[in-house]
Amino acid sequence: MNVNDVRYQNQGLHVVLALFTVTNGQFKVLLIKRKNEPFKNKWILVGGCAYNTETGEQAMKRELFEKTKITDVDFQMFNVFTNPNRSPLKRMIAIGYFGVSDSSIIEKFKQTEKASDAEWFEIDKVPELGYDHKEILDEAIEHLKNSIFKTNIMRKLYPNYFTLPELQETYETILQVSLDRRNFRKKLLNEGLIVETDKTIKRGNSKPSKLYKFSSVSTTFNFYK
Repeated sequence: MNVNDVRYQNQGLHVVLALFTVTNGQFKVLLIKRKNEPFKNKWILVGGCAYNTETGEQAMKRELFEKTKITDVDFQMFNVFTNPNRSPLKRMIAIGYFGVSDSSIIEKFKQTEKASDAEWFEIDKVPELGYDHKEILDEAIEHLKNSIFKTNIMRKLYPNYFTLPELQETYETILQVSLDRRNFRKKLLNEGLIVETDKTIKRGNSKPSKLYKFSSVSTTFNFYK
């Protein structure tokens, strides 16, 4: 490698996070509005530039905090985006991450030094995004769909107890399909993702419903907090 070769120069690294939630039966993604050029006042996924002293995960955690003040999120890398023209400033390679979180974490932090707003958007109502973030978002959605039956990534939405109908409704919202109740329960139990508890909950005049919780089993992903 010739470090003086101009073809190696003027390059950088972006980290980009598609952070999802489900609230009131709606599948949403967290977007921030840029304060500065390029793409000033455009909505984008949470992210920014990595320092040359950081790993991708360290940069993603820092950018997430700087843009939203959020600190406790699990996220997973899913792809690298290498289009030479994805940024108008210079060659910027992007590492894509995705994660799931409770929607309440963003309520208090609407504006920061680098973002003028932050909001959860329904997936089918996402506005035009800056950079190539629509491509990154679309791919992140598919990776999330592929992971929810293989890992306990959804535990951030249900950190404590839940009923199976509640959890099934959330899965159906993300997948946009109807799931068989018995097969749904069997699959999650067989995968070791959820466990039965001795607790129940009674709502209205209905019979008490059994409560479940996510297990502490290691997932196939390595999550970063």
